[in-house]
Amino acid sequence: MALSTPLLLFVDVVQQGSFTKAAALHDMDNSSLSKQIKKLEANLGVQLLNRSTRSFSLTPAGEEILAQAKTLKQTLDQIQGIADAYQSQPKGNLRIASPVYFGQQYLQPVIAQFLQRYPDVQLSLALDDKKADIIADHIDLAFRIGKMPDSNLIAKKIASTHLALVASQDFIQQHGRPTTLAELLALPAVIYSNGDLIWDQLQISAEPNGALITAKMRGNYRTSDIRALLDAVSAGMGYALIDLSHLQRPIDQLQLEPLLTDHRLSCGDTGIYAVYPHRKQTKLVAEFIHAVEQYLGAPAFWQQHLPNYDSLYN
Repeated sequence: MALSTPLLLFVDVVQQGSFTKAAALHDMDNSSLSKQIKKLEANLGVQLLNRSTRSFSLTPAGEEILAQAKTLKQTLDQIQGIADAYQSQPKGNLRIASPVYFGQQYLQPVIAQFLQRYPDVQLSLALDDKKADIIADHIDLAFRIGKMPDSNLIAKKIASTHLALVASQDFIQQHGRPTTLAELLALPAVIYSNGDLIWDQLQISAEPNGALITAKMRGNYRTSDIRALLDAVSAGMGYALIDLSHLQRPIDQLQLEPLLTDHRLSCGDTGIYAVYPHRKQTKLVAEFIHAVEQYLGAPAFWQQHLPNYDSLYN
């Protein structure tokens, strides 16, 4: 085995923070990976890692060699990128994970076009609102909505989130249109709740153009499904906090109306991201991300579903 290969394994162990995650990245078992690192240390004649039962740390030699190994990895990635650029078209297997609604509504049309354009690609799409473990589940590309925590994964923002408060016309006729935050919070809400993601709090101004505060929504119906949430809002069960990407078509066609548009409503640092393992930004992954970006547009076409959104909630 060439020296470059175990050096790259060494980089992955450090960047992933564990032998287990690095082994999964390469479809290896822990013992095989450990042997490769020990063989590398033997060939170099220095110890790279101080190991304990549950963790490891870099030796001084390991820190210096890691810096050079990262440079080697970058060079090899660039070489592979040049080779990929000369391929006539992407091919191979692509495993994608996505939240259910985003995958059904936005990825499925892209996939249909992508496979027609690239017949040598084999693609699988796993739909689950729970975040997949990209390394353990051997995922090449995942789409995630919300905040991106620090990790060893690469995240590319493909669209911004655009929040709005909406209710059905029937709901407004029954309860009246709220003109203040207090009036809104007194009304029943339909709340999206899925694991640790619960949309029951607003970062909103108490007065138009005022400072942002945190306000708690109240409601006796919660759902983990976006379509069920929109159906409940359309049925007049309550108002809801949504992202414009949840709207399948213009808001007036859905007989929904925005609420408190003269108040500031913060999206925080949320977004829609394409996420992939650091070493797997292949031509195939890059091409699919590009196809999704082309389909969504910039800004994403769903922003047109609420006319003049740029002048609302700010």
